[in-house]
Amino acid sequence: MTKMGKIAVLMGGTSAERDISLKSGRAILNALQRQGIEATAIDSAHDVVTQLTQTHFDKIFIALHGRGGEDGTIQGVLEYLGLPYTGSGVLASALAMDKYRTKLLWQGLGLPTPPCTVLHEKSDWAAVIQTLGLPLMVKPALEGSSVGISKVTTRAELKEAWETAAQFNCIVIAEQYITGKEYTAAILHDTVLPLIQLETPHAFYDFSAKYASDTQTSYICPCNLPAEQEKALQALSLKAFLSVNATGWGRVDFMVDADNKAWLIEVNTIPGMTDHSLVPMAAKVSGLSFDALVLRILEHI
Repeated sequence: MTKMGKIAVLMGGTSAERDISLKSGRAILNALQRQGIEATAIDSAHDVVTQLTQTHFDKIFIALHGRGGEDGTIQGVLEYLGLPYTGSGVLASALAMDKYRTKLLWQGLGLPTPPCTVLHEKSDWAAVIQTLGLPLMVKPALEGSSVGISKVTTRAELKEAWETAAQFNCIVIAEQYITGKEYTAAILHDTVLPLIQLETPHAFYDFSAKYASDTQTSYICPCNLPAEQEKALQALSLKAFLSVNATGWGRVDFMVDADNKAWLIEVNTIPGMTDHSLVPMAAKVSGLSFDALVLRILEHI
């Protein structure tokens, strides 16, 4: 497919999600090459501007996760260099990467998201629990793949959870824990793919459950919800996605509680594309192979 021109697949980087990004990038690179597309791997951890300018590239497929790659930084560089790229632009990438400010936006729009508060060294831990209750989720606002996240079930655990999250040098939030079922909505060109329900014996869908649990984590797709309920949840997910100005492709994670109320958790503008990743699973159920999915993402530039 020479009409695609020469493609650079950006992967790796320096974030806490580097290893996952390398896996995503290699899978994407292999998919492009299988389809006869001239694609080259570039690790953005090493003088990325020089690598992008010393060879002519027609398009950039971003397979970076976390800060430096999913937060608008590399998108700004590519805008400056005049190189078209996959996924969301600078604004959407920066906003969606910041879980706290995304939640503030959703609250302002009246979209359902669990109440939260910012934690810091001098936080009144008892007051936090009084306001939000227990359990709580404590998370660094600028990390993905459940990096640095803890589920807090007692007051004694709260400060320790904050200390764990604070190691990532960004705002830390405590979020009301939603008891219920976890779902994810993969979005491709403003179309919401079949929802996936996630089931894990872990305390929550943590890093291990996402990437290391071959037998314990269950991915239910089709999700077995009534058609009208699934349609409503897909519409909510798309509204949440578009609210941050996201484009191209991505994923929205949410919970559904015992009263069947949905609670938005976060938007991922560059979801994983590994053998454990969710967007390829949803695409497969909708009739798209991994190779076809990669091509569809690239064609949207």
